[in-house]
Amino acid sequence: MRDIFVTAVIFGALPFVLARPYIGILLWTWVSFMNPHRLCWGFAYDFPFAYVIAVVTLISVLISREPKKIPWTRETVVLVIFVVWMVVTTIFSVYPILAWPQLEKVLKIQLMVFVTMMLIQNKERLNLLVWVMALSLAFYGVKGGIFTIVHGGVYHVRGPAKTFIGGDNEMGLALIMTIPLLRYLQSIATRAWLRYAMTAAMVLSALAAIGSQSRGAMLGMAAMGMFFWIKSRGKFFTALLTAVAAALILMTMPQAWFDRMATIENYQQDASAEGRINAWKMALNLAKDRPLGGGFNTFQPGMFAVYAPDPKNVHDSHSIYFEVLGEHGFFGLALFLLLGLMTWRTASWIIKRARGDPENRWAADLAAMVQVSLVGYASGGAFLGLANFDLYYTLIAVVVLCKTVLVARKAAPDVDPARRPSTLPRSGAEPQHEAI
Repeated sequence: MRDIFVTAVIFGALPFVLARPYIGILLWTWVSFMNPHRLCWGFAYDFPFAYVIAVVTLISVLISREPKKIPWTRETVVLVIFVVWMVVTTIFSVYPILAWPQLEKVLKIQLMVFVTMMLIQNKERLNLLVWVMALSLAFYGVKGGIFTIVHGGVYHVRGPAKTFIGGDNEMGLALIMTIPLLRYLQSIATRAWLRYAMTAAMVLSALAAIGSQSRGAMLGMAAMGMFFWIKSRGKFFTALLTAVAAALILMTMPQAWFDRMATIENYQQDASAEGRINAWKMALNLAKDRPLGGGFNTFQPGMFAVYAPDPKNVHDSHSIYFEVLGEHGFFGLALFLLLGLMTWRTASWIIKRARGDPENRWAADLAAMVQVSLVGYASGGAFLGLANFDLYYTLIAVVVLCKTVLVARKAAPDVDPARRPSTLPRSGAEPQHEAI
């Protein structure tokens, strides 16, 4: 029944995609982030829904008369250079049979990121995109939070198999990056019940991230929590929300979880931590010897035999930074870091210019919460190999689009803001932005 339902929803939406290509972006985002087909057990499980949606969306882009233009900013230029560099490193990769399929996957993600920037170029569409992104992952946050409470935190919270969020570490990172987006959505929600629902989703997602029992996610949440409070306008509410989540964690998680988190301080005695350090040293030595890096999927026994201090201790990269360093060399790492830095600075630019403007304060709130998500990714990703995570690159697109929309709105402000359509049904009164 699930297979039929998911297939009917997706194929039933394709005619709307042909009529309005931006709907294709929303549909593709939902399928890519939530992976509803991976919750099925029959024919839909391995069906290439994302590919079908992407093809129909591209056809719709070609036939649509809607203006289409990629916002060429410093972020998009650096992203293009980074993608080209990944193609170069794949051509000269050590394991081409492993590198080319991964490059194909990455290129598909980046293509849709640029199509997103081409089509989502007003406030309403941008907010719809954030709703789809956040709720797609919050589904697992709510589900995982309830699961953690019911089972007392004994079992790990994981995502669907064969997806970016399939493992406990990956799920933990995705959820801590989602919580700030839920906070933004809470601020723009026009109905009280929806704001309460977003509050519950944030608390349960935090509990699910802890329930993943990922030490990287724990460190990421600790770092993100500080910035979450700093970047929030409603600091009392944020502190209260954090206190509630912390109390639930302390009451729910078993002693085994606390023992596992305690190994962060004693990493020298942790075989897993030693393996990660060995992999990081291998990546560093590889990049020193090969300026192009080893190409995608280079963390293989052969490379450890040549470059690792302990050739027999073979591990995955376990770090977005060392993953890029080992696969694409120092130049690739520089581009990766530069892209993140530019995105952060653009978000700061948005906050500075929109925070004092009641009509555009939503842009400041969104940019601030994306920055919090980036802190979660930068800190939690230091211990997890998710350098090609589609959520991260979509957040970059969100910042680029937020600036594009803000500049356009300031250049041609609406005479009557009340006539501007909202992303949610109104309850009779104009929506007031809650302090974020």
